[in-house]
Amino acid sequence: MNKSDSERIASVLENVGYKTTSKMNEADLIVVNMCSVRQSAVDRVYGLTPKFKKLKTKNYKLKTVLTGCVLKKDLRKFRDNFDYLLSIKTLPFWPKFLKENSYFSFNIQKNSNYLKIGSRYSNNFSAFIPISNGCNNFCSYCVVPFTRGPLICRDYKEILKEVKNVIQKGYKEIWLLGQNVNDYKSPTTSLVNFAKLLNLVNDIPGNFWIRFTSPHPKDFSNELIDAMAEGKKVTEYLNLPVQSGDNEILKKMNRPYTVEQYKDLIKKIRQKIPNITLSTDIIVGFPGETEKQFENTAKLFKEIKYDMAYIARYSPRPQTAAVNLDDNISKKEKKRREKILTEILKKTAHEKNKKYIGKEVGVLINTKKNNFLIGKTRTYKTVKMPFVRPQQNTRHLPTGQAGKIQDIRLVGSFVKVKIINALPWGLKGEVV
Repeated sequence: MNKSDSERIASVLENVGYKTTSKMNEADLIVVNMCSVRQSAVDRVYGLTPKFKKLKTKNYKLKTVLTGCVLKKDLRKFRDNFDYLLSIKTLPFWPKFLKENSYFSFNIQKNSNYLKIGSRYSNNFSAFIPISNGCNNFCSYCVVPFTRGPLICRDYKEILKEVKNVIQKGYKEIWLLGQNVNDYKSPTTSLVNFAKLLNLVNDIPGNFWIRFTSPHPKDFSNELIDAMAEGKKVTEYLNLPVQSGDNEILKKMNRPYTVEQYKDLIKKIRQKIPNITLSTDIIVGFPGETEKQFENTAKLFKEIKYDMAYIARYSPRPQTAAVNLDDNISKKEKKRREKILTEILKKTAHEKNKKYIGKEVGVLINTKKNNFLIGKTRTYKTVKMPFVRPQQNTRHLPTGQAGKIQDIRLVGSFVKVKIINALPWGLKGEVV
């Protein structure tokens, strides 16, 4: 979502005459789009401020902006470090603020739907399309309801218009975004929920893939499972955050489901979509998490056999309910627990990836790095392929290696790839 917001920020700034630069020391305006969800992200922003001060001594015109998911406590701390503190919700008014040198606009209430702003997508083949903003869940560890506010959904017609626009331009991948994406309900009709929206996007003519993030287990309906299973463009990838494998911890987290309900949901999903790739989000070291409760999470990892997991060490966040709990798990212990889960994940992910060896799969190439093309399968597996520049003479290559020549123009295209090797975090292949 922050990446999507950054694309809209770029669009607004370019419309008033700014041009992007890849070098920070050439900039007259630097925008930091921050996320207060983890303390480590806040710390990284603090780490940037000395660099800004140094740059200002060389360029007196340089102005800095802080925006994004920022807690009030962090805002007060950053007032002396940035020229402008601008709420992302006031994005349509930014040119006015910048022109008038308005210093602090996070408290300014403006009636604007900034998601109506056209996005300057960061590439020409994969588009982030927000369908909602904010969240009503108030998980006890999460700042999103305080930084982004309550759930607000976009009109489904507005979403479909944006999707059709990028598909007509040749985009190959659509990401539907929301903090609680499957709680989507169109504000203009009760007939369009998230499952129906998926069906409508799937019905748009074109050769493209549909992905979405991030859903909540409590809102995962049978209708949505059917929409995923039946939609030919909906990819076989799902990030379904569980956060903990212990019911008592889930209750403390204000996650309104049990481990048993979560496992039943996974079972239903796998029955309808057998080849689905599953990832999850996990927090280790939540206040009061005992060794036994952590072992329940490790047990769940072994049982579900995830393809990928995003494991976070708990850090207290201001304004959340959990900040009042005793953060009694040491950093060392949190790190140990993270390592245990990572080792389990490494084994299950490797076993899952080995099943791809010898198979031919469709891959969307998204980048070229050094002498490799890198892309994603429908199931969101990363695939790395050897790259040889087209002008190189193939006669000097060993027998069978001429097939490794791929034009750089393949970036942003679908290609057929034969998988030749599997690693825990990805696959190796050759273009067929």
